[in-house]
Amino acid sequence: MTTMESLIGLVNRIQRACTVLGDHGGAEGALPTLWEALPSVAVVGGQSSGKSSVLESIVGRDFLPRGSGIVTRRPLVLQLHKTEEGQPEYAEFLHLPKRKFTDFSLVRKEIQDETDRLTGKTKQISPVPIHLSIYSPFVVNLTLIDLPGLTKVAVEGQPDSIVQDIENMVRTYVEKPNSIILAISPANQDIATSDAIKLAREVDPTGERTFGVLTKLDLMDKGTNALDVLEGRSYKLQQPWVGIVNRSQADINKNVDMIVARRKEREYFANSPDYSHLASKMGSEYLAKLLSRHLESVIRARIPSISSLITKTIDELESEMDHLGRPIALDAGAQLYTILELCRAFDKIFKEHLEGGRPGGDRIYGVFDNQLPAALKKLPFDRHLSLQNVKKVVSEADGYQPHLIAPEQGYRRLIESSLNYFRGPAEASVDAVHFVLKELVRKSIGETQELKRFPTLQSELAAASYQALERFREDSRKTVIRLVDMEASYLTVDFFRKLPQEVEKAGNPATPTVDRYTDGHFRRIASNVSSYISMVSETLKNSIPKAAVYCQVREAKRSLLNHFYTLVGKKEGKQLSQLLDEDPALMERRLQCAKRLELYKNARDEIDAVSWAR
Repeated sequence: MTTMESLIGLVNRIQRACTVLGDHGGAEGALPTLWEALPSVAVVGGQSSGKSSVLESIVGRDFLPRGSGIVTRRPLVLQLHKTEEGQPEYAEFLHLPKRKFTDFSLVRKEIQDETDRLTGKTKQISPVPIHLSIYSPFVVNLTLIDLPGLTKVAVEGQPDSIVQDIENMVRTYVEKPNSIILAISPANQDIATSDAIKLAREVDPTGERTFGVLTKLDLMDKGTNALDVLEGRSYKLQQPWVGIVNRSQADINKNVDMIVARRKEREYFANSPDYSHLASKMGSEYLAKLLSRHLESVIRARIPSISSLITKTIDELESEMDHLGRPIALDAGAQLYTILELCRAFDKIFKEHLEGGRPGGDRIYGVFDNQLPAALKKLPFDRHLSLQNVKKVVSEADGYQPHLIAPEQGYRRLIESSLNYFRGPAEASVDAVHFVLKELVRKSIGETQELKRFPTLQSELAAASYQALERFREDSRKTVIRLVDMEASYLTVDFFRKLPQEVEKAGNPATPTVDRYTDGHFRRIASNVSSYISMVSETLKNSIPKAAVYCQVREAKRSLLNHFYTLVGKKEGKQLSQLLDEDPALMERRLQCAKRLELYKNARDEIDAVSWAR
């Protein structure tokens, strides 16, 4: 195989591998980056311009659907692979990778069936390409993209937008700077009206990428010829014009062999009084070789940029593989080590949230600085210490003997019942801290990149963390309730020892006219109790946060996963493997990434080898 054939064959193999791995035309028909970097030939022409006949002449086989109107309704990416002499000819579709077609009439049927599968048996079009590879000793290495024929009007069964839709689809291929345009025009029509030339002029105004092909030379009116076009006088391109004589409809109906058709084409040009002087540069065989030579020169010119793109892509894929993580070892010890490392990565991020390296921990301070004081202010002490309620509580505490000076039992009952109100805010603070910690666990698991591979371990870690937080919450709840109960079980003595003096100051007890059962007396009791409750409130406002931090936050930082570590240490190899059961989608993503990485590395090595051989 010559250097040219090996270089073009290499590009074909890379394109084929890209296609298999999904690096090909997507849902919108757009070609990804490596496809854009690798040159190919886009075949453009109006309906009934002879596109299909030209392609079949280049391949040497009847394999394309025929008929009136729009026959090509999806792009056909056709890769020709030259094989050794004597090897059998066969075709393969991307969507049927394990089936080899040796009967090319079945290839035609499969193209039609695959088109209908996507578009239905209508005249609709689709930008999703069909990928076909043909292996034959009688072809040159080429990648040709057969595109739907350009049209000027919509026919019955087509939307009004069909004309623009087809043009837009064709443009996505021919606008690519590495696309070679094969613009096909029938010779029996004025070249000025050629849809293919019009579009080619718009996307390639210098004509550098465009090859002009004139079909149906044998169908021109007697006494006329296409020499002005073929010799570049009517419309000049930087690349040569090539004339083609297609098989007649009668030949097609008679299934005339393509070898015979090629011989007839050579004889036509050799014996034509108009074109004999151009015979060596006319015909489908010459066109195939011309395209192959030009493709080889374009590839050589693009090798530096292609190599640069491949190297950049390899770096990106290597980075993605590092991000996705390497496959897990089967050894139980290695698996246990991996699990503990993943736990430590999660625990580190969780602590960063609490300690300020990441956002979220400040919400705990918000509980103590905003929610708790606000809840304490909302407690219904005004209602509880109303004149009516104070009278009721003090009277009930006195029993049948009214108090003499200070109603101690009344004070105690008022204070104890008031202190019970502090239980609600205390427990609410514990719950609020618990909610923040749970949310931080969830966020930390989501932010631990290494864990994304293992949904089972994520679930187990979350469950173990939540269980630990529940234990911490229960301890914290008991502690804050104990703080409230402590205040109720032992009242501050100094505060009450001052009460008689304050009562004396309010009036002269020696004066018999002072009535200790007036409303003012009960208001003073309510005021004294309120002052005491305010003092206790200030104390609890400081001690409840201390208890919550000590029992919940501190323990979460210190021992969130201790129990989980103990359980993991007791698991056997199979159980450890279950914890490291990866997300199937992620496994598939890594597999595809590894395949693409291998493809690009092989491509780099082969391109480097061909480059050195130049």
